[in-house]
Amino acid sequence: MSVDHTRNIIELRDVGFAYGDQPVLQHVNLDIHRGDYLGIVGPNGAGKTTLLRIILGLLQPTTGTVRLASTRIGYVPQKATNVDESFPVTAKEVALMGTFARRGLFARSTAEDREAVRKALEETGMWGLRDRLIGDLSGGQQQRVFIARALAGDPEVIFLDEPTAGVDPAAQADFYQLLRRLNRNRGLTLVFVSHDIDAIARESMHIACVDGGLTFHHSFDDYLKDCAPGAVHPHHHHE
Repeated sequence: MSVDHTRNIIELRDVGFAYGDQPVLQHVNLDIHRGDYLGIVGPNGAGKTTLLRIILGLLQPTTGTVRLASTRIGYVPQKATNVDESFPVTAKEVALMGTFARRGLFARSTAEDREAVRKALEETGMWGLRDRLIGDLSGGQQQRVFIARALAGDPEVIFLDEPTAGVDPAAQADFYQLLRRLNRNRGLTLVFVSHDIDAIARESMHIACVDGGLTFHHSFDDYLKDCAPGAVHPHHHHE
């Protein structure tokens, strides 16, 4: 799946945000294209998660406008894997939560919902563990279930906030492989926030550097020149 640069799935125009009189973001302009795989980086406190929450509509910008071309959005929040191990919910039940937006929180699940959950858990390699309690799964397995929850809602774009926090390196590699497959084969637009610049450079097509404002980079080479001179150039999977 190639990126369709003629179709914006998200547009931000002159977006700013402040907590009280403390500005966090100023004059942010960003276009995210259908099929893109965008990494958002920046130092702690630079406004990465704030930007994500504004795009998702969880925060209203102080200035500027946000336009989403689709309401079919999946979200994997920060620390999604920090699950109460005593909470009696199975992997399948967690994935089913992804259908709530389509049918409402208290409506009975339909055959269509259950089929969407089956496909999502199969696609993330978690169907065989569907009846396991979420608290009994490893961090990497839990994160796959949360991806399945997002997929069950049939999204066009998935946002991930620090998606591999608390996940061991081997599971991280598998996780990124899954994201690549979803981007390429499903044509999913992916936007993920991470402090891990090596992962961003290795995985994403484009990089948005957030530090009060936003600088868009078409490649990791651009990022090196503008944002991080002297950094090491990791291997890319996108050519």
